[in-house]
Order: sequence, then C-alpha cells, then structure tokens
Amino acid sequence: MASGTHDKSLLTARRLLEETSPAEAEQLPSLPSGFYDAFVLKGIRVVQALQPGTLLCHFTVPSRLLNSGGFLHGGATASLVDLVASAAFTTAGLRTRGSPLEMNISYLDAAFADEEIDIEAKVLRAGKAVGVAVVELKKKSGKLIAQARYSKYLGAASSKL
Repeated sequence: MASGTHDKSLLTARRLLEETSPAEAEQLPSLPSGFYDAFVLKGIRVVQALQPGTLLCHFTVPSRLLNSGGFLHGGATASLVDLVASAAFTTAGLRTRGSPLEMNISYLDAAFADEEIDIEAKVLRAGKAVGVAVVELKKKSGKLIAQARYSKYLGAASSKL
C-alpha cells in the first residue's frame, strides 16, 4: 500500500474511532450508527496503523464501562473488539459495512477504572466477502486482559442469491 493510501487509511480509522459523537456516528458510512458506539468509544486513541490491516489503540477504561465487580464489563470488551477490528479492516482498504459473523473472546484478566490499556487488532485474512482478525487487549505491563478471534462479513459488492 502506498504511503499516501496508508496515511488516508489511518486517518479514516482515527475518524471512525476517536471522533465519534452520537450525532456524528449517524453520518459515518463504515460503522454502525447510534449512541452506544459513541458511548463505548469515547476516550479511545488511535496510536498507529503498524502496517495495512494492523491497528494499535490506547484506551483509558472509564467508570461508565465497569461491571458490578468494578472492572471492564465483558460486553464493553466485546464492543471494543468489534469496533477496533472493523477499523483495522479499513486500514487494509476493505469495506466494513457488513455484520460480525463470529466473536470468540477469552477473558484472561481484569482492567479497572482509569487503567490505560492497549488494544491491537490484526487482520489475518480478508477474502471477497469475509474477513478474520485477532484483537488483543493488554495492560501496559503486557499482560493480556482479553484475546479475541473475530470474523466479519465485509459486504461483497454483489450477491447471486
């Protein structure tokens, strides 16, 4: 991927993840719209697209996403996996209009309020209709919080049903 295209993909990922407000979310063509996405994503920072299809983000866990045990809610983790993986597909120049097909998440440790974590997504394979990515949420120490395998329907241009 040419440097200009790579920079544009990074800017698109940044726009999708960092700058989403409830009003703006409805105008974005590549991610689901609505309040919930902006609620989950508020505070995420796109650090870099290491290469096409790989995206690194920093996220400070807000208290609004904690469960009754006082740590990052599993549903919020799943939403972060979905949204950051979708943005990683955009860094590879792929469409992300489709729906998630499958998510398998291993919850390995807890993240607490105000803890800074890294979220890294890497596209493993992208075909004409389906893409597969892995996403890891890690503490700054490198300890895994969650590891996910994620597959998504990428929205093939035409269907012959």
